[in-house]
Amino acid sequence: MAEETGNKGIKTALEFGPVLAFFVAYLWLKDEVFTIAGTEYDGFIVVTAGFIPVFLLAMGALWWLTGHLSKMQVVTAVLIVVFGGMSVWFNDPRFFKMKPTIIYLIFGGALAIGLMQGRSYLQYVMDGMMPLTDLGWMILTRRIMIFFLVLAALNEVVWRSMSEEIWVYFKTFGLTAAVFGFFITQGKLFSEHGTGDQDDG
Repeated sequence: MAEETGNKGIKTALEFGPVLAFFVAYLWLKDEVFTIAGTEYDGFIVVTAGFIPVFLLAMGALWWLTGHLSKMQVVTAVLIVVFGGMSVWFNDPRFFKMKPTIIYLIFGGALAIGLMQGRSYLQYVMDGMMPLTDLGWMILTRRIMIFFLVLAALNEVVWRSMSEEIWVYFKTFGLTAAVFGFFITQGKLFSEHGTGDQDDG
């Protein structure tokens, strides 16, 4: 039990540590300007450049610890490399700020395609984590699809209309709190459509 608890703690640290490190580094370097190879980079770009390898190392350690990565984690890693790399290469923070929008649109769109086919892709990914009836999975998938699309729109509003610092706070704490808050509000769904498989044995 102690080993399992320890592994969960390490897993949580690997999942959230890079994001918190990005936040702390940004607050430390946000007002700094760095000249590298004759080009000036502000603190946000430098922190983004550092965040990419830190995130990839954390995902590598997570894979080593658990033996697998979820499809969402893999896609997120790819988009961080692509959009973070574009921000650094073009010295333009807008690419990295668009990344959450793209992530939520991809997953929301994928869930929407599945729903139009009468299927819950979410069930294939998370079935072992949350035992639900088929109807429960369809309801939850529909709600998460809408939730993801709302988050995508919200991210666009925040980064386009507010300061960079506000966006960093929003991304670090706002989006995370929104996800936790969403699942907390689904308690009635889980109780009404749970299959009780977690009690077997």
